Amino acid sequence: MSLTGLEKPPVRQLLLVDDDQIYCRVLGQALGRRGFMVNVAHSVDEARQIIDHIIPTHAVIDMKMPGPSGLTLVAYLRECAEDARIVVLTGYSSIATAVEAVKLGATYYLAKPVDADEIVAAFDHQPGIAGAAIAVKPRSVDRLEWEHLQKVLSDCGGNISAAARMLDMHRRTLQRKLQKRPVPERSD
Repeated sequence: MSLTGLEKPPVRQLLLVDDDQIYCRVLGQALGRRGFMVNVAHSVDEARQIIDHIIPTHAVIDMKMPGPSGLTLVAYLRECAEDARIVVLTGYSSIATAVEAVKLGATYYLAKPVDADEIVAAFDHQPGIAGAAIAVKPRSVDRLEWEHLQKVLSDCGGNISAAARMLDMHRRTLQRKLQKRPVPERSD
């Protein structure tokens, strides 16, 4: 008698590394509901400590964090777990960093904001598929502006004056833009 149908699926250990603690909590819960055992770190050093105890099968790594870049963690994780599926996230996407992430061993590279379903789909990405789907719905300029303002404000610790200087914008203009609700994504 075969127990094939009764066998437990393999445990999918996920390492989630991002310095944004709220984002980690929300994304970690969403990925946990999708069957992952989620281990969270908020820096490259914390992540290395976790990797020393638990070898992840999957990883979601933010590229820009205080201290070493997430790209250094991609290389380290690839050495420790060559079969791990690694997705690199960034709010500062560029072709150069995407190429570098993939060269270092990332499975896929996504620009923030992303949701759990996009990450799970990226884990399943197979390199070199000529018929790969191309995103047909770019974000609106208003939505991109709102997300960028939020990111800069967050980087400035919520200090509107510092964010306005960083954006080369008058403080009151920034305040007005921040009072507006985000432009909703269209579901065409």
